[in-house]
Amino acid sequence: MSPTETKMKKLIAGNWKMNGSLAANEALVKAMLEGLQGAEPAADMALCAPAPYLAQLQSLLQGSPITWGAQDVSAHEQGAYTGEVSVAMLKEFGCRYAIVGHSERRQYHGESDEVVAAKAQRALAAGVTPIVCVGETLAQREAGETEAVVKRQLAAAIHTVGHCITEIVVAYEPVWAIGTGKTATPEMAQAVHAVLRAQLAAATTNPKRVHILYGGSMNAANAASLLAQPDIDGGLIGGASLKATDFLQIVASAR
Repeated sequence: MSPTETKMKKLIAGNWKMNGSLAANEALVKAMLEGLQGAEPAADMALCAPAPYLAQLQSLLQGSPITWGAQDVSAHEQGAYTGEVSVAMLKEFGCRYAIVGHSERRQYHGESDEVVAAKAQRALAAGVTPIVCVGETLAQREAGETEAVVKRQLAAAIHTVGHCITEIVVAYEPVWAIGTGKTATPEMAQAVHAVLRAQLAAATTNPKRVHILYGGSMNAANAASLLAQPDIDGGLIGGASLKATDFLQIVASAR
């Protein structure tokens, strides 16, 4: 690192998935903000909520150290796409991030690498940072296909967004470790993150500018060991982001 460079802060992003209510969200966010009082967070923070709650997050988090984002975005600008949410709509509610290509979207909604890349491009064009998710299933890992799968998924985004690739966030989420309580060891996670970093290095002169998050059941107990790895730049947090104490402990682990 040169004397003029500043160390990039890690990013801890919560993914609430299909959870929440107006009352529960308010209590959770207020507890997080109270826990942050008087201290600068050790990491950048974001909460990605279901679309109906984005207005509430905008109200609760405006002016705070916590940014917010959506769990998906349409690949289309506008039009007859019932149920879709456009990036322009997300912008109106102050969204900083949009998760694209989460394994649950790929699995349950049949999203292809190309669709995920198109969503990332649409978000970037409007100034919203896409969190592009990649990851292998248990069958793919056991078949020795992990590297090929994640490289194929990331390659689609690199091809589509081109020189803007340094503006995205990548999240490695081994599908077998999401919501299962299982997690990759720090060494296993680092090995895949290193593969992704090398792939980014082939596409840009500044691969370190891209946050690569780990998204496989990171929690308060294992966060420090995962975040200590050289190519793990933060976490995409599921269940632990619904508990203020746990989420703040993960953020503190990023020091």
